[in-house]
Amino acid sequence: MEFITTTDLRTKSSALITSLKNGESISLIHRSKVVGIIKPKKEPKPLTKKDITTLQQVAKELNLSKISYKERDRI
Repeated sequence: MEFITTTDLRTKSSALITSLKNGESISLIHRSKVVGIIKPKKEPKPLTKKDITTLQQVAKELNLSKISYKERDRI
């Protein structure tokens, strides 16, 4: 499904949902003009152990100074 009209939103909603679940973007048409794009919501992927270790290595390389909770609140 590449496009859907505003009148078809009620009748073809199941086809719209399956297209969105497949990752497709759909153009919304109103009076023969494209008025918008409907695209699927991107879910954030959870952090893996590999991601966490990579973040820890980057933090170690940056060698940032440690600040207290009181300083964090002040900033």
